[in-house]
Amino acid sequence: MDTVDLARLQFALTAGAHFLFVALTLGLATLVAVIQTRATLGRSTIHMRMTRFWGQLYIINYAMGIVTGLVMEFQLGLSWSGLTDFAGNAFGSALALETVVAFFVESTFLGLWIFGWERLNRWAHLSLIWIVTLTAYASAFWVMVSNGFLQNPVGYRSEGGVLHVVDFGAMVANPAGLVAFAHILSGALVAGGFVMAGVSAYHLRRRTTEQDFFRKSLRLGVGVSLPALVLTGTFGGIGFDTLQPGKAAAFTGDAGRMAQAQAEMTALHGPGDYLPSAGWVQGGGMTMLVVFGVLLLLAALNVLLMLFRPVVRGFRLWHWTMTASIPLPFVAMLGGWIFREMGRQPWAVYGLLTTADAMSPVTGGQMLFSLTAFVGVFAVLTVINYWLLARAARRGPDGVTLGGERRAETPERPDPALTF
Repeated sequence: MDTVDLARLQFALTAGAHFLFVALTLGLATLVAVIQTRATLGRSTIHMRMTRFWGQLYIINYAMGIVTGLVMEFQLGLSWSGLTDFAGNAFGSALALETVVAFFVESTFLGLWIFGWERLNRWAHLSLIWIVTLTAYASAFWVMVSNGFLQNPVGYRSEGGVLHVVDFGAMVANPAGLVAFAHILSGALVAGGFVMAGVSAYHLRRRTTEQDFFRKSLRLGVGVSLPALVLTGTFGGIGFDTLQPGKAAAFTGDAGRMAQAQAEMTALHGPGDYLPSAGWVQGGGMTMLVVFGVLLLLAALNVLLMLFRPVVRGFRLWHWTMTASIPLPFVAMLGGWIFREMGRQPWAVYGLLTTADAMSPVTGGQMLFSLTAFVGVFAVLTVINYWLLARAARRGPDGVTLGGERRAETPERPDPALTF
């Protein structure tokens, strides 16, 4: 591999891993806010216990997402100084807003929510989790505005080889960012719903004494998953209208359209290879679509089966299937992310800056060392996150420390079927 390939591989692995943390954070935050709303309105003890249990899983994942996000920002400056020098004034404005939202507003209110149990009245405490959820949406929104600019640059002017924003409204309203934001947000709800349903099914399969607790959790996870999948598919279909010509041609394998896209880019930018790798684009896109189809089938079946109380309580094969399906939304998301980002190649800023020109002036040896270090850190963080989530999920509501003391318990035997 040359230096550019190493840098691209590093960014792909680290950004993909970070993306999975973000997706689960968005999904779980929404579900926790909904559960706490039900608990607050109805003064429901069981829903408040559910809030604490699922909230603890959310906090674990959120913490790891923040750490990986910091590493991602460090990597951007280390390996892609050409991109930040050329377009940092443009897409960097959206990233700056994301940083303010995520690290100042969201984290502050999340801290108040974590330590505000039994200290704030129930309405004030409920408002905190909704502020956290909405600021998480805002954080994701500004990231997608930034990414949308890289996919389809609008609202800028070029002066002295540097891009400057001249129409921030056009940048915010960029369809390449807005449609993707809606697509990702609904996909995050799918991930959160399948995790909630899968963990609940795990406990029901093991004949937990917390039957009512996990039946309610399972029904919420299943009930959210199907409409979220419909929304995900809808926005994904709309997103196909915003594809770059080369990406669309590579995905369909239409040789005529690929030749036309190449000819148009050559006329604009001179000789060069301006087509993305058809194998990566098709592989990522087909993975996303096939897994989406499987998820849609499972979600429809789950909704049907949950109408029958004996099935919810005792159908172990169904419970096992739901637990085993926890990774599927994340597989679909990674496939979609590969499809979106690989289809932009060879451009870092579509039509304006190539990926090779976006690189920092580093040697192959330096890039290999950086790749090894970053991937090692992310691998450790991913394993720790999985271990903490799985342990907290297996312990159930009696192992919760959020908002109160953990009660004594006999730990359940670990089950390899419980995966994230």
